Amino acid sequence: MKRPLQVTLLVLSGLGLLHASLFTDLFLRYVKEGMRPLLIASGVLLLLLGVAEAWATPAKTHGADHPERGHGHEGDVRELGRGGDAQDPGDEGGAHDHGGHGHDHSTVPRVAWLLFLPALSLLFYAPPALGAYTASREAPKAVASGQRHFDPLPATSPLPMTLTDFTRRVQQDPSGAVRGRSVLLTGFVTPDKGGRDTWYLTRIILSCCAADAQSVKVRIHGTPALSANTWVSVTGAWHPGGTLGTASAPADLDARAVRRIERPVNGYTDDLPLVPSR
Repeated sequence: MKRPLQVTLLVLSGLGLLHASLFTDLFLRYVKEGMRPLLIASGVLLLLLGVAEAWATPAKTHGADHPERGHGHEGDVRELGRGGDAQDPGDEGGAHDHGGHGHDHSTVPRVAWLLFLPALSLLFYAPPALGAYTASREAPKAVASGQRHFDPLPATSPLPMTLTDFTRRVQQDPSGAVRGRSVLLTGFVTPDKGGRDTWYLTRIILSCCAADAQSVKVRIHGTPALSANTWVSVTGAWHPGGTLGTASAPADLDARAVRRIERPVNGYTDDLPLVPSR
């Protein structure tokens, strides 16, 4: 790849990383919050490498245009061919030929231009976050079992809860404290392929990056579904079924109110409080 293109690629890649991690929160679509310092450092390093390469390019070009003269008549070494003709070293047949097949190294291979796509996408069109399409094609994350002690629920009504906490209370809390309580859950809409009058409130959780994403779902009853990937807060109460406090109890909610909200800054967590996106 020609040197100016190398410089351009380094600079664009650095700017793309800084745009996604320093100036916006786009990086949270792909990795966890803790990766931000590493992404910023990588972006700065790529920018510095690009600037250093651009600074060194004029000096290298100047040196190539003014080669040092040797002790020969024209400062270059020549060899005599079989017929007594002068030839430049490594120039056989007047062309740069490898085994009879000529190769032109002065142009950029077409495939090299693909390297610009990731850098440009981070600057101008970042890939969308994972959502309903991903969640509808995988089983929900299993909530860790074995918790025996549950603290009393606060008297707040409606009580803000994460989807994980709600599921754990429904299926593991022997006191049945969630029965009849008004709760407030937040997530995005995922259609329920197996039900006409139900849909899923979903959160996607990352352990490290988007490649290991897992979903947590609560089935919603009693209200029509909005369009897929719409972020909403749902107020309602547990939908009876099975034996509360055991695995037979479904993590379902009878919705009383559904309100559209902005996507949280980090939609890949199931934590409180939720912070509006910038």
